[in-house]
Amino acid sequence: MSLAPLFAAPLHIQIHAFGAIAAFVLGVVQIAGPKGTSAHKIIGSLWVALMAAVVLSSAFIANNIGPSDPLFNRFGLIHLLTVLGAYALTQGVVLIRKGGPTLKHHAKPFIGFFIGGLIIAGALALAPGRTMHAVVFGG
Repeated sequence: MSLAPLFAAPLHIQIHAFGAIAAFVLGVVQIAGPKGTSAHKIIGSLWVALMAAVVLSSAFIANNIGPSDPLFNRFGLIHLLTVLGAYALTQGVVLIRKGGPTLKHHAKPFIGFFIGGLIIAGALALAPGRTMHAVVFGG
């Protein structure tokens, strides 16, 4: 394992990867830790900010594996997670801001995004030809 391929990658890929790694760690802390505390709120705000950076940076990562959109030749199926992630973040934040009885439902979109956007997409990032494959398995 070497971080050299990640440091050699474009800035948007570095932001995406380091943001996702940090968000994964914070997400585990959020899921395992007590709810409703000041720490939960602070960590949750950081997690949302990190995931927003991950979503935004993912829009600039060109698809170089598998089928691409013929019109732009840069978007692949994995870019659906960009749209779904933005939707999940928005929904979770809206539920928090509404407060009251909807507050307890804010975890659903966030946990869904944690699973789909960090665990599943993280596994897909290890596919041959991707930067994280080179980081973990060597170039």
